[in-house]
Amino acid sequence: MCGIVGYVGTEQAGPILLDGLERLEYRGYDSAGIAVLSNEKGLQVKKAKGRLKVLSALVDGGKAVEGSIGIGHTRWATHGQPNDVNSHPHLSEDSRIAVVHNGIIENYVEIKEYLMGKGISFRSETDTEVVAQLLAYHYRQTGDIMQAVYRMLHRIEGAYALGILCADMPDAFIAVRKDAPLLLGYGQGCSFIASDVTAIIKHTREVSYMEDGEVAVVRADSIRVYNALGRPVEKEHSFIDWDVSAAEKGGYAHFMFKEIMEQPEAVRKTIHPRLKDRRVVFEELKMSPEEIRALQRIVIVACGSSYHVGMVGKYNLERLLRRPVETMLASEFRYCDPLVDEHTLVIVISQSGETLDTMAALRQAKSLGAHILSIVNVVGSSIARESDEVLYTWAGPEIAVATTKAYSTQLVLLNMLGLYFGDILGSIPAEEYASIVEELQALPAKMEEVLENTDRIKYLASVCFNHSSIFFIGRNLDYALGLEGSLKLKEISYIHCEAYAAGELKHGTISLIEDGTLVVALCTYAPLFDKSLSNIVEVKARGADVLALTDDSHAEELRKTVPNVLTIPDTHTVFKPSLGVIPLQIFAYYMALQRGCDIDKPRNLAKSVTVE
Repeated sequence: MCGIVGYVGTEQAGPILLDGLERLEYRGYDSAGIAVLSNEKGLQVKKAKGRLKVLSALVDGGKAVEGSIGIGHTRWATHGQPNDVNSHPHLSEDSRIAVVHNGIIENYVEIKEYLMGKGISFRSETDTEVVAQLLAYHYRQTGDIMQAVYRMLHRIEGAYALGILCADMPDAFIAVRKDAPLLLGYGQGCSFIASDVTAIIKHTREVSYMEDGEVAVVRADSIRVYNALGRPVEKEHSFIDWDVSAAEKGGYAHFMFKEIMEQPEAVRKTIHPRLKDRRVVFEELKMSPEEIRALQRIVIVACGSSYHVGMVGKYNLERLLRRPVETMLASEFRYCDPLVDEHTLVIVISQSGETLDTMAALRQAKSLGAHILSIVNVVGSSIARESDEVLYTWAGPEIAVATTKAYSTQLVLLNMLGLYFGDILGSIPAEEYASIVEELQALPAKMEEVLENTDRIKYLASVCFNHSSIFFIGRNLDYALGLEGSLKLKEISYIHCEAYAAGELKHGTISLIEDGTLVVALCTYAPLFDKSLSNIVEVKARGADVLALTDDSHAEELRKTVPNVLTIPDTHTVFKPSLGVIPLQIFAYYMALQRGCDIDKPRNLAKSVTVE
């Protein structure tokens, strides 16, 4: 959730660290800090609560801290309230070692009590400070910083990505990783670490991804990596091929709106390489037709918006494959003693490929014998590396915390997987298969059509933004779509909103409807349009204000009952949520804009959730 960046080279480290941290702001944070080492001034640590501009002002854009080696951090508070003292980097009691940390040290209380018994004093309330103090304790015993690192690693438990700066090692810093993302960057006469490639893409495109248990010694002219036993490891280098401008706003007011507008092209990039001669192909899949036919069950595991992709996928895959499909929250999968075996395909969905709950669910499913297929965006991410199969969305960097193009590319890729499997299983009639593929090819253009008509949505947001409670209702695919629409609205506008299956209204939910309640009614699923219309009549009879979404074919009929109707182009049922989500994203954006919210960095949220 937090951000890490480290630099060693010939330039002043402070400005480079601040620039890297600025590019990590989207991950979510409430404080920031840097540690820079120089021969003249020693180890200098500067940190501050609040936005990065507070820290930047404190250090004059990085110029006030001298030195060409340093580490930086943006913190999202887990242990101890957001303040200057609890901010990273954390110093050892003797101020010889500075540490930045993403993750959680689960046994920090035990270690803290042990060290306090040795007479060591603590300044902060954090779990991270125990790393700095324990490391310094072992360093005093051994006189060797690498020995001290390995002793420290044998004592701590939990998830961590660590950057370690030692005053006695002025030409290098140390990086450590377990269950939290950390990559190494190889520049010209300089080297980097970062929790996300966006922090360093301005300086280098050559990276490698650290594995669990690895320790790296990072110097300007070399990076040496060792495994948990201290043996050297040769790392495979990857080249980042997307343009640095993809991680910049490009004239848009917010990254979120830019990424909404990028969705047609992102989906086009996801689709195009996997369509040949009007058939869906996945050359990257290793599963044989026999293995696909042997599958008895599919389980989709994900969190947040990716889980909502899975909810749509359940309806579509079951309809296309005639196989049982279950969608589970990764955080629940871990603790429910799941019924998966060698005849189960577990589809793991994650934008970052580093989501901790999803990673743990993957490992559990794998231990039970399931075949793991992941859908991720970040090449070389932990989930991608640990899966049996991986399908990349190729959506490019997504900076806004509220996902848009990651959701859309995941969704189209999951639907394409259904077509691919259905073709092999013979479960999709040839005529319908051809019809779906035709609509798949037309999908990016129809998404562009939706994006050309935002003025009506903007107007409705200006009318609706002062509602304090909003309900999304829908049936079948529309219910699954409503889950994402509701999440998008609540996470960036802070309005209380919930999504309900429309057929459940009479089972309790309708008691919440009163005069002036806003209900967003989703009516894109044609087989149940009449029933959805009846639900609209029910809530209107109880005083609700209704905003409805449907397709062009049903718009005229719906307007007889609801004055405020948004439409999407007609398409095959499978792709209704792919088009329907766009007006809901735009509606959420303009609602948040009207309310003056920080759209790209909503409160309390982070882009990548790497703690439990």
